[in-house]
Amino acid sequence: MAQPVRNRPTSRQPAAGEDQAPADEAPPLDSSTFELRYRYSRARRNARIRRRQESRLARFRFYIAMVVLVAIAIAFVVGSWHVIQHVFGL
Repeated sequence: MAQPVRNRPTSRQPAAGEDQAPADEAPPLDSSTFELRYRYSRARRNARIRRRQESRLARFRFYIAMVVLVAIAIAFVVGSWHVIQHVFGL
């Protein structure tokens, strides 16, 4: 069965002449942590930029492929039309 949480004993209050340190003082931070966070943020930013560039390039490739396919289709239709005119004498 779960037991109730017991309260910690409170720390004593410093005397009038003693230095008062904040109770919730943050532990010292490792400088490599900042470097890792900076690298992580930079990598995410570069990935976002690269993804945007790749999207633009993909759109460009798609339009080029469509133009090539339409050109081939038009050439096929024109060539077929000429053959049909020749065969049926139109």
